[in-house]
Amino acid sequence: MLATRNLLACWDNSTRGLDASTAVEYVHALRIATNLVRVATIVSIYQAGESLYEMFDKVCLIYEGRMVYFGPANKARRYFIDMGYEPANRQTTSDFLVSVTDPNGRQVRDGMLGVPSTSEEFERYYRQSSIMQDNLEGMASFREEYVGKEDLISAYRASVKAERARHMQKKSPYTISIPMQIRSVMGRRIQIQAGAVSLLVINTCAIFLPAFFAMSEIPSLFSLRPIVQRHYKAAMYHPFVEGIALTLVDVPITFITILLYSIVLYFLVGLQRTAGQFFIFFLFVFVTSLLGKALFRSLAAAFKSEAPAQAFAGILILVVSLYTGYIIPQPSMIGALRWITYINPIRYSFESLLVNEFHTIDGFCGTLVPSGPLYDSFSDSNKACTTVGSQTGNPFVSGDRFVFLSYGYLYSHLWRNFGIVIAFTIFFVMLLLIFTEFNTSLAGATSVVLFKRASNAAIAQRSSGSNLDEEKTKVPSTTNSELDAQKGNKEKIHEALEEQPRMKNTFTWQHMNYEVAGRRLLNDVSGYVAPGKLTALMGESGAGKTTLLNVLAERTEVGVVSGTRLVNGHSLPPNFQAQTGYCQQTDTHLATMTVREALLFSAKLRQPFSVPAAEKEAYVDRCLRMCGLEAYKDAVVGSLGVEMKKRTTIGVELAAKPKLLLFLDEPTSGLDSQSAWAIVSFLRDLANSGQAILCTLVQPSAELFQVFDRLLLLRAGGEAVYFGDVGPSASILIQYFEGNGSRHCGAEENPAEFILDVIGAGATSTSKEDWHQIWINSPESTLVDNEINAIVSQRQDTSAVTAAIGSGFATPWIYQAWLLLVRNLTHYWRSPTYLMAKLMLNIVGGLFIGFTFFQRNNSLAGTQNKLFAVFMALILSVPLANQLQVVFLNLRDVYEIRERSSRIIHGQRSSRHKSWSNFPGTSWDQRSSSSAGSGRSVFRQTGVDTPTLCSGFSFQFITPPSGKHFLFSFVLIFDGVVQPLSQLGWWRWMYRISPYTYLIEGLVSQILSGQPVQCSATEFAVIQPPSGYSCASYLDPFISSAGGYLQNPDAGSNCLYCSTSTADAWLYRMFNIQYAHRWRNVGLFCAFIVFNICAMFAFTYIFRIRSYGRSKAVVQHAASRMRSILMRFKRTPDEEKETASDREMDE
Repeated sequence: MLATRNLLACWDNSTRGLDASTAVEYVHALRIATNLVRVATIVSIYQAGESLYEMFDKVCLIYEGRMVYFGPANKARRYFIDMGYEPANRQTTSDFLVSVTDPNGRQVRDGMLGVPSTSEEFERYYRQSSIMQDNLEGMASFREEYVGKEDLISAYRASVKAERARHMQKKSPYTISIPMQIRSVMGRRIQIQAGAVSLLVINTCAIFLPAFFAMSEIPSLFSLRPIVQRHYKAAMYHPFVEGIALTLVDVPITFITILLYSIVLYFLVGLQRTAGQFFIFFLFVFVTSLLGKALFRSLAAAFKSEAPAQAFAGILILVVSLYTGYIIPQPSMIGALRWITYINPIRYSFESLLVNEFHTIDGFCGTLVPSGPLYDSFSDSNKACTTVGSQTGNPFVSGDRFVFLSYGYLYSHLWRNFGIVIAFTIFFVMLLLIFTEFNTSLAGATSVVLFKRASNAAIAQRSSGSNLDEEKTKVPSTTNSELDAQKGNKEKIHEALEEQPRMKNTFTWQHMNYEVAGRRLLNDVSGYVAPGKLTALMGESGAGKTTLLNVLAERTEVGVVSGTRLVNGHSLPPNFQAQTGYCQQTDTHLATMTVREALLFSAKLRQPFSVPAAEKEAYVDRCLRMCGLEAYKDAVVGSLGVEMKKRTTIGVELAAKPKLLLFLDEPTSGLDSQSAWAIVSFLRDLANSGQAILCTLVQPSAELFQVFDRLLLLRAGGEAVYFGDVGPSASILIQYFEGNGSRHCGAEENPAEFILDVIGAGATSTSKEDWHQIWINSPESTLVDNEINAIVSQRQDTSAVTAAIGSGFATPWIYQAWLLLVRNLTHYWRSPTYLMAKLMLNIVGGLFIGFTFFQRNNSLAGTQNKLFAVFMALILSVPLANQLQVVFLNLRDVYEIRERSSRIIHGQRSSRHKSWSNFPGTSWDQRSSSSAGSGRSVFRQTGVDTPTLCSGFSFQFITPPSGKHFLFSFVLIFDGVVQPLSQLGWWRWMYRISPYTYLIEGLVSQILSGQPVQCSATEFAVIQPPSGYSCASYLDPFISSAGGYLQNPDAGSNCLYCSTSTADAWLYRMFNIQYAHRWRNVGLFCAFIVFNICAMFAFTYIFRIRSYGRSKAVVQHAASRMRSILMRFKRTPDEEKETASDREMDE
């Protein structure tokens, strides 16, 4: 921000997640920058401490969209006190200012009457105040001193001109020219390319299918768009400059990859080995690769969301593939769609590559009709070559004649086509620049709370036409009826909490240590959480608060944990994670679920299976009342504001009925002071009802801090500094630190900021005392150890907490499977953009393929077109997989971040049912003729399970597309259609292991088996029989062995011979497809399905579930024990006696 040399800097809640000391240092840095650079700084900040607040010059207070104060920060507190309100004890100025805008949080001074209560009254009072008059006078003084002064205007213009690059327009907001912008952004793009290791994998995969690779860039382009938009709003550069830089930086990378690709492909295949033909081949492949990237990048830039872009890209792949002129030669296309070939840029590249290769070829006809021992005595004039372009009596076929008669291509078009491809490339690059410049925004989320259709809240919202606030999702509370409603809501919460059964379990931990890769993150931390107590966990950023929380909750994935964790003096139960609640700092939910559905899903899967469903639903309704979410039970979670999402997170954990305790990681982070107070007050009510709670805190105000019963304070290095009671007004805590040599805590000072400052928390703060050593040697530490030992000894007489069932999960797998399937189907149903894009891809793709191959006849070309129609239909699996993986990865994140650690569902159930939930939509989309109906589930398997498998072992978002396209490139190339089995040579093994081989054989044999073949006029081989022979008498011996039929058997000349009479014979001879293999193909495909399922489970477990760090720790521990045992066996008798005597002396 400072590097942009801005005159006005705006910071939106930039201290979120920082501890109080770090937040003060951060704002202090802004203060210094403001003073030195003379920049105007505007900061929106939540839960600001007093020392932080004092750094600001002015403060602006907004109440329901109305400005009710703007003036000096040091006068704001007195202003509202004079208005008639009073601050609470140790309440900071910022909290006091926010509280006066909350009818439930403000306190009127005794004896004050007529105090403003609504936002209109506050605004009116401010407009009549002396503060407002001072502001008006200050603005008038500024205008009089600076506005309209010619010398200042001239100086400013001269300064702007000096800072701008030459030839810049006066009205342009940019300071440097477009070439300079391009150079700067290109440098950044080079750094991005050099730092992105995954891009090397993708570029390697690009040599297989460049078009598919270009399509896989769509997700990364959408992820880049917010960055470009932010830079554009900062007037750093034009958005289209990003497109130019992306294109230019990609040229050398594409050049290298395509050069390697061309060398490998060209010489492995054995194309014409002349320098000119090779470089023409390389030139066209290189330019076509650039064209494909520009095409798909411009497509991504034209859409606001990813799903429609992926769907349109899938249709585009079909268009480009079908209308190159190879699958369907241009003369065979239907007239209504033939024009597409002229606007298909790939067609011109294909023509040039083909004529470049065939120009120097005079192919020898290896098969003459008729042939065999009986025909050796006949001259070549009585035989014909079946190759297109052959001439009677000439065994050689000109390559130019072949491509002209087959496809209508001419060698004279070679360089004309190069110019056309260059023109198309420039055209798509220009489209990319235009769309990038004018379509920088994404499809934004709604700021209105959405309710499930037909719910009472949704009906009321539509009838009133009201929108809920984006940040707090609260209806403004100004009327008496609304205040009464809120009071009634609080009463419901208290009633629900009173019904909550009190907990009796105490959780203790002693001497906890945690080490990762030789670095100790926690060092000898002890403490306990008792029922009915609210315990805070504090420390500076990086002190190990979240780490300790994860260790105590058994949520660590790597590292070595040592120490003792007990519940009532007994070891933790097997399903400890299921019997505790853990609210993470990030509110991770499935955005399409309603609040009640989210809570009910948690209750059904985390409460014991023996609990009736009606009882679980009743408990969920009680949790909704406890959390104050009853009015939002039908609201969609993704549309909620920060506070309500946090309440939903807590409600989801409470719905699991945690028997032991509730962990919360920074529940007030990112909330304003009133929302934070509401959350902490709710936690206080929960604790009062008997719930044991351990909660991490950052930047707590004095009011919030005093709500907690106990505090565990950590310093950097994970070392405990204090654990004990806070006391009234934090008196016990302050007395401990002051008694051990700290400075005095001021009467108005926030105790939370005081203790952090004392222990030297923050990047620049230091402390002379070693507070960790002071704590270890203190009587308070000894008292804590004695209390823990007493709890352990007293509670050991009680029965241990056991798991409800033998497994670590509360419900059986079949029940998990059903609920997961229902949830995922509901999620897809509530994602209209995804569903419509998927539906349109299938409908438009099916219609396009159907009309392209419309009513094909039974000629050889028509039969081949039917085969290609099936093959092209399978190409749809690529864009379908692209659409699926984005949704799959989002679902995977929900599972990995929250559901796995909570032992809600098994990871492999999650993977399987993310795939199953796609089955109805995909199968319905693939409806076709009844003869091919058996292939629908097969298509779904190849299009859904394969990308799901790739996602199972992916670590980064960009990895699944590369892995998926790598696999798809193999299964599509080696399925026997692009390259028949007879021509694969050493690669025949790939033909055998490609699932598409058996899919295509099953579908095509079902469609074409038993169909007669009737050659068209151009497909007949014209043979001149010897004198005295009829066509039948001359060719019957050959036909009986080779097959085919004669169109005119009784003729004596111009015999019309068709090489195939049935589709079965042609399919077997050309593609090794047999109708008799149909049941074998069913069995093989069942094996492929089983393999994909097993591989999905295996990869998910190995790469996403299994903890190698934990396994490594176990192995290290086992090795250490083994070494000790071996050393004991190796000891001599004298050494053993010496060890025994030492042990006796120690005792």
